[in-house]
Amino acid sequence: MAELSAEQRFVQRLLTKVTFPHFGLIARLREWRAILREDIATVYAEDPAARSTLEVIVCYPGLQALWLHRLAHGLWERRFLFLGRLLSHVNRFLTGIEIHPGAKIGRRFFIDHGMGVVIGETTEIGDDVLMYKGVVLGGTSLEKKKRHPTIGDNVVIGSNAVVLGPITVGAAARIGSGSVVIKPVPPGATVVGVPGRVVRMNGQKLPVDLEHARLPDPVAEALNGLSTRLAEMERRLQYLEEAANQQIANQQITNQQSANQQSANQQISKSQISKAQISKAQIGK
Repeated sequence: MAELSAEQRFVQRLLTKVTFPHFGLIARLREWRAILREDIATVYAEDPAARSTLEVIVCYPGLQALWLHRLAHGLWERRFLFLGRLLSHVNRFLTGIEIHPGAKIGRRFFIDHGMGVVIGETTEIGDDVLMYKGVVLGGTSLEKKKRHPTIGDNVVIGSNAVVLGPITVGAAARIGSGSVVIKPVPPGATVVGVPGRVVRMNGQKLPVDLEHARLPDPVAEALNGLSTRLAEMERRLQYLEEAANQQIANQQITNQQSANQQSANQQISKSQISKAQISKAQIGK
């Protein structure tokens, strides 16, 4: 069959909408039904404890949060911002999972034991992502721009992990429980620790230096930073004190010179007055 031209496809869609106004709605409902079935199948695939469809629908807050988010995101995309935000707030109240309606989430997304999960406004999540309780996908900026992570396909994020900033977590990456990730993660990498460090790449273990003297110490680094800052402030204060003392000394010298000049002028004036008086006295004689 010959491919229809753009004009023919437009006319066909127009006739379909005019003749069968309910056809688009039916197609949309079928699409939603397929997505809902796919979400339920994802729960079965990720959690062996799932026993029935009714149990999955009623007892899995991660699935409920995802469905409510899809509704909230649809409202948000259609510029019903308040309604989308309100629905996301209801979502958090019912499930304990906070997903901003602006976040973009792909297919077959599953949150297992999802209490405490937070997903920010500009977050983007790919397909087949698995996430556990307490995960935070947060921002590091107050500006209205991309400030939350982008999560690739097939990523697993462990319990209580924190991913901050507009960084990218590559496809098939793994983030260990309790890790804090603030730098981009390459595809296929496994990241653990605070701050997050790559310990595996595509299943191959990387050599890790575990000498305690060389491990990162955030407290020591913070103290060193404060010490450096304090030394810099003391140096600036000393400079300002020296500049102020020099200015005072210069002012004193200027004042002394002015006083000396004024005294000299007064002496000259007195001398001139005395001479004038003597001259008058001589003339009077």
